Amino acid sequence: MKKEIHPEYREVVFQDTSSGFKFVTRSTMSSGESITMEDGKTYPVIKVEVSSESHPFYTGKNVLLDTAGRVEKFRTRYSKKA
Repeated sequence: MKKEIHPEYREVVFQDTSSGFKFVTRSTMSSGESITMEDGKTYPVIKVEVSSESHPFYTGKNVLLDTAGRVEKFRTRYSKKA
């Protein structure tokens, strides 16, 4: 492999902002924030909105994330035709 052309592949923490769930994995992503985990090591932290801990497919819960009322607009628009 050529030297100095590949991104740094290191351990990082991904944190789910909706549930607070955190897990350590390896990634090339970088972050200005860091967090100390239970093992005593400090890792860069990447914040994500959805993970396996909060996604409806994995949790079995039907949760609609709707901030602008788009689902209601869709239902009212197409419920008239039905």
